[in-house]
Amino acid sequence: MAYTNPHYLVDTDWLASHLAEPNLRIYDCTTHLIHQNDPALPGPYRVQSGLEDYLQGHIPGAAFIDLQEDLSDTDSDLRFTCPNSSQLLSAFAALGVGDKSQVVLYSQTSPQWATRIWWLLRIVGFDNARVLDGGLTKWKLEQRSVSDQQTAYTPAQLTTTPRTGLMASKEEVLTAINNSKVCTINALRRAQHAGQDDGEFGNYGRPGHISGSVNVPTIELVDSNTTTFLPAEHIASLFTEISVDKADRILTYCGGGIAASATAMLLVMLGFDNVSLYDASLSEWAPDKTLPMDVLN
Repeated sequence: MAYTNPHYLVDTDWLASHLAEPNLRIYDCTTHLIHQNDPALPGPYRVQSGLEDYLQGHIPGAAFIDLQEDLSDTDSDLRFTCPNSSQLLSAFAALGVGDKSQVVLYSQTSPQWATRIWWLLRIVGFDNARVLDGGLTKWKLEQRSVSDQQTAYTPAQLTTTPRTGLMASKEEVLTAINNSKVCTINALRRAQHAGQDDGEFGNYGRPGHISGSVNVPTIELVDSNTTTFLPAEHIASLFTEISVDKADRILTYCGGGIAASATAMLLVMLGFDNVSLYDASLSEWAPDKTLPMDVLN
């Protein structure tokens, strides 16, 4: 099975041959989650900007996006919370995304950081964005040139029409538990889903997964050496195994709506148009003991 919408993913050859395009806007989206075991701090990770990585070397002409600072609601108690659509629209315009822009997003680590920003662009109604398959990892493996020169694009005019229904609330996720027509997918690692994690990756307040959800780990959709996505046929088979094709609606979640954005994007590429991302994910769900979670034996 091939992608129905392959144009949302672009390869390094294409990008290398289009670097001089005047409307091209390339963004390094790198963020790091640093594992920590301090019970006084929220969640199992602390956020670290990828700016230092960007300054040390990036694809020539790329600007940097700090997901937490530039494209998240910094007044929220939860990390990476999606701002309202008007704030998002203004933020993207300030970063140089305009009506005529052709946007390429990449990360220096997991593609999930680029797919999160791709999903945010989808929310504001901007569709001319692609994720660079393999990101900087594959770019460097091919011995392509990198730059340490900072780029900041001129603010642009962005007049798109935002979409609704692409972010799911906890109320929608809760209702979906008893709805056989909704498929809720956990994008975290298998040990985290099972509630059997030994502390290497941690949990978000309680071990396990949202009741009724199924597990397709994002890490198992990516080649660990090149950080490219695995072949479309393989990815499609994993989703077929959990019967997404029989669902009227698909909800994806993880720890904070990042890894699950890769799941959501891949589902859209496979032709599913009924996908929504649970923004706050387990960062919101797990600490609330009134919300049901399960562990596997």
